[in-house]
Amino acid sequence: MQAIKETKFKFKGQTGFYSGKVRDVYFFGDKMAMVATDRISAFDVILPRAIPDKGRVLNQIAAFNLHATKDLVPNWVIATPDPNVTIGFKCETFPVEMVVRGYLAGHAWRTYKEGKRTLCGVQLPEGLKENDPLPHPIITPTTKAKVGHDEDISREEILRKGLVAEKDYAMLESYTLALFKRGTELAAQRGLILVDTKYEFGRHDGTIYLIDEIHTPDSSRYFYQEGYADRQAKGAPQKQLSKEFVRQWLIENGFQGKEGQQVPEMTDEIVQSISDRYKELYQQMTGSALEPILYHQLMERIEKSIINSIN
Repeated sequence: MQAIKETKFKFKGQTGFYSGKVRDVYFFGDKMAMVATDRISAFDVILPRAIPDKGRVLNQIAAFNLHATKDLVPNWVIATPDPNVTIGFKCETFPVEMVVRGYLAGHAWRTYKEGKRTLCGVQLPEGLKENDPLPHPIITPTTKAKVGHDEDISREEILRKGLVAEKDYAMLESYTLALFKRGTELAAQRGLILVDTKYEFGRHDGTIYLIDEIHTPDSSRYFYQEGYADRQAKGAPQKQLSKEFVRQWLIENGFQGKEGQQVPEMTDEIVQSISDRYKELYQQMTGSALEPILYHQLMERIEKSIINSIN
């Protein structure tokens, strides 16, 4: 099995290139080709080893969910010509990520456990346990950092700092809650609970578009419906499909992305276990096993799909 750590294509008519935490993006005027690599990040740090099949899992789950929500909000996608590639509009990105939570898990729980009852300006009720449902979904935005860590921010700070105009932000909030509701319904159909997720938005030709990926294990946390109530009543950990297990493994080995900390060794067994979890989520969400591919033709296949789509 081969993993895609990076791509270094040079295309005719290419006007720019950007390498993000997990994606390589090629620009062609007002369009772009986004390649989902197999890189993996946690705590805003790219981990040293790539995860086989992760990129195509993310790209195909995102494509499914973007198609399933395009009646709610226009999205950036023009075509998905390859399991690892999406072609779409280049948008002017809003500098905030719209994080929405239906349950007290992950970062929200770690904040709550410290005794804090306000998260991004949102009041949290007393008496909750880890992984309890919240009274209603809440939006807890973060800044979208070009380098370093994203930071929690409140609605009031976003407007006060002029990061997003109030009219636009109201639309982002409306879109976010509608998308989370649809995502919750889609997850339930597959025996999953959508715990929390994030959405990113941009503008193209005056229209606000949903951009990037949605409802993937990189941007979302899922619990299994079966056994959730029983585990919660017993105070047992929830069975989940997300990157949280990667974060927990890093935390247990002394890494949270802080200065001076070293990423623990990623053994072949760890890499394989992460790859297996991504494929498990793909099958759970789509009802189909991930199709086998010819790994030795990966890069040629991706390059050809972009050339044929852009020209």
